[in-house]
Amino acid sequence: MDSLERSTIRSEQKSRKFLKSLITKQPRDLLLVIGTGVSVAVAPGIPALCSWRSCIEAVIEAAEQLEVLHPGDLAEFRKKVIKDKDLLVVAHDLIRKMSPRTGDTNPNFFQDCLMEVFDNLERHIQNPVVLQSILRLMERDTMVLTTNYDNLLEIFGHQQGKPMESLDLKDKDKVLQWARGHIKYGVLHIHGLYTDPCGMVLDPLGYKDVTQDPEVMEVIQNLYQTKSFLFLGCGETLRDQIFQALFLYTVKNKVDLEHYMLVLKENEAIFKLQADMLLHGIKVVPYGDCFKQFREYVQDLTTQICKHRSPGTSCMDSAKSKLRENGTDSPKRIKQSDNGISTIE
Repeated sequence: MDSLERSTIRSEQKSRKFLKSLITKQPRDLLLVIGTGVSVAVAPGIPALCSWRSCIEAVIEAAEQLEVLHPGDLAEFRKKVIKDKDLLVVAHDLIRKMSPRTGDTNPNFFQDCLMEVFDNLERHIQNPVVLQSILRLMERDTMVLTTNYDNLLEIFGHQQGKPMESLDLKDKDKVLQWARGHIKYGVLHIHGLYTDPCGMVLDPLGYKDVTQDPEVMEVIQNLYQTKSFLFLGCGETLRDQIFQALFLYTVKNKVDLEHYMLVLKENEAIFKLQADMLLHGIKVVPYGDCFKQFREYVQDLTTQICKHRSPGTSCMDSAKSKLRENGTDSPKRIKQSDNGISTIE
């Protein structure tokens, strides 16, 4: 992208109107749902991050390079990736094929293939703008969950000195702590994480211990009813079986909720999508007519949300917060003169 194009996009974004109902939300009242679009925006050089199909294709390619899958099986799985609509089934079969015949998934060659596909993720972070925006919201107590298998956010957060923590649904205690807001920099991976392939889950049955636990389900579903979910880079998340099992199946009166989903405005079909999604309590918000605008939109949206002071926050509290953000920890006092002007002593 040349400087003129970048300037044009930036100008368009600055003049764009944001939904008041969204930008006046307090960060602590938001829960970000991160999809593959975020990973693509951050690390466009890794095709496996683009979609389920791309990920499976990359794993098959790695299996061929590592010589851990029979040529006949390679050919068969390549056909399935093209023809089969349910890619979760394909991925499940692929894992089984590279696992022991006992049916156990540990140990397996699938893990080695994933490690090959996602090798040196930190080196592929090219555009961290979206990650910076997410961290900025997390600093203000916004919660984060993701359907992604990568840990780009955690890697970047550690680089910025944040105590990031990757969580998955199989650790009940951690999930409860996260859901109650006790793990400030926790990122919940509802499908698992590539660094622990044996913990990766491809269908709701894999989390039956969670979905059948009343305490966990009550806390998790309460989030969907008390937080405003903001979907970033999510395409098919609402069709995701695990997301549905966790948040949608038993939550009633969804039309009374207020969630948001950023989407690409490809054509006028978006207006029908907006009408349909309102039935689920989700406001569909176009970020632009090309994917390049996604990063700048998220950045500007975050700025709009963060500039609103929390209710009951005094000028003194606001100034102290500003000092902390600027890295000033000295014990300076804020004095308010008779004319109402605040000064720092």
